[in-house]
Amino acid sequence: MPNFDTGHLFLTFLTPIKAGTTTGLTGTQMSHEQAVRITLGLLPTALQSPATIKIGENSPFTRSLQTHLCRFVVIEDTIYNGRTPTDALIASIRKKDPIDPQPVDRLNCPYLLFAVDIDAVMDEGDPLPETLDPSQQGRVRDAWARRLWNRMEPELRSIYENCVGFDKVTDAKSFARYLKRCQVETTMPFNDYWITPPKLSVLPVPVLAAVAIAPIAVTLLAFLALIFGMAALPIVGWSPGWTALIGVGASVAVLFALYQFVVANGQKPMPPAEFGDLPSVLKSLYLQQHFADFAVDHQGCDADTLHAAFGDFLTNHKPGDKMAPTQAPGVISLSVAAQSDDTRGTA
Repeated sequence: MPNFDTGHLFLTFLTPIKAGTTTGLTGTQMSHEQAVRITLGLLPTALQSPATIKIGENSPFTRSLQTHLCRFVVIEDTIYNGRTPTDALIASIRKKDPIDPQPVDRLNCPYLLFAVDIDAVMDEGDPLPETLDPSQQGRVRDAWARRLWNRMEPELRSIYENCVGFDKVTDAKSFARYLKRCQVETTMPFNDYWITPPKLSVLPVPVLAAVAIAPIAVTLLAFLALIFGMAALPIVGWSPGWTALIGVGASVAVLFALYQFVVANGQKPMPPAEFGDLPSVLKSLYLQQHFADFAVDHQGCDADTLHAAFGDFLTNHKPGDKMAPTQAPGVISLSVAAQSDDTRGTA
């Protein structure tokens, strides 16, 4: 299903960038497109490399426990893929000059692409849904957009103030409406949180084959009866002519229905992974690291000591509570989170 799969919403927004110039961060005049590029270049990324860890300033999108990943891209224009290939002989017969220019697709202005993968839930930490109709998807998108605005309004303003129509955005609700107007359909989602293979619906191929073959077989028998001049089909006594005519119509209808069934089955969203929501992913990373330390620290302990220590581990780290304690978003380890906290504290 477009936009929705594995309990996630895959959102794509295309927003036209304003024409003309604006005053940049340095006080100089520049195009709105260049202003967007500079703003995005200064936007902090997640603490995922030695350079970003040293800076200690995390991405503003880590304030959302619903956003798995996102990306901004400035699309200046379409890519020219070369001339449309044609057959040289056909072009020669039609007397078409192969060096005559062909129409080239162009954008009417630069666009800002915003692609996001979020948990398709109304509130952070809710279980991932197996299905969502378009209206439910819209409500989830709007709730996420309002929450995002409330948590990173300054950053969003600095980006989108260079885009067409953003002047009317005044609060979280109007920002959600603005993104809705800019949304385009996402047809190629990507998700990879599987621990075990997903349980996918399996087509009943033998049954479908039998349903498809039955009317075709009857139609062929009717045509054979006509060829051999039989007045009626054996056993059933039907007229070969009428049976062949009805059989052709039935075969076409059945094959079309089966095609629709197969396509509809292929468009069903994949089921959500058992621990595919962002809070569960962060909790898994948190427990993985703490349990590794626990295993190292308690090598060689006797059974009673190990049992008591593991009880303390469960009490302190609460494996059943995915919301807390947990790993902070946007960091690759607990040590990085602690290091970034120290950096901010001493700055």
